[in-house]
Amino acid sequence: MKIYTKTGDKGTTSLIGGRRVEKSSPQVEVYGQIDELNASIGVLAAQATDLTDDDQEFLRSIQVRLFRIGGFYSFDFESGKEFSLDFLVEADVRVLELEIDRMQALLPPLKNFILPGGCLAAAQAHLARTVCRRVERVMDGFKGIPAAESERENLARTYINRLSDYLFVLARHLQALNGEEDRLLF
Repeated sequence: MKIYTKTGDKGTTSLIGGRRVEKSSPQVEVYGQIDELNASIGVLAAQATDLTDDDQEFLRSIQVRLFRIGGFYSFDFESGKEFSLDFLVEADVRVLELEIDRMQALLPPLKNFILPGGCLAAAQAHLARTVCRRVERVMDGFKGIPAAESERENLARTYINRLSDYLFVLARHLQALNGEEDRLLF
């Protein structure tokens, strides 16, 4: 399989289903931003050497879900076909919440705003969090999901929102694992 197809040389790309759209379309922007978030989490995993194997595996499971969410947003909804992949379930959101709770139980209560940064892994977690927030904004701006898929889209939005919370707490957790305190604003 060749990596280059030359079919996108003139500024278009194919959605799943074959229809070609402009690379600047809001739909391509959504799944492109999700791809960037996924890559950002990959960099985070590479830098977070203090994490346990289980925590590393959890990051990989997030990446798999992001890949599936990106696949959902790259589907040609105008084809008249229904998206057939169940890429998320409510339990996926709950697992993020449980991980947030587990890490927060190990951290001192947050009484102030913190500055993004700290150790390299924590800084990358903050960067991934900001990319995640951007994904939320572009998801909100994309209005091309048909009503029949709105439940799946709502679940994807919930997952992305909870993921940004997870990345914030993970940044604090990585600081603690590195023996550093949060960098407080005041």
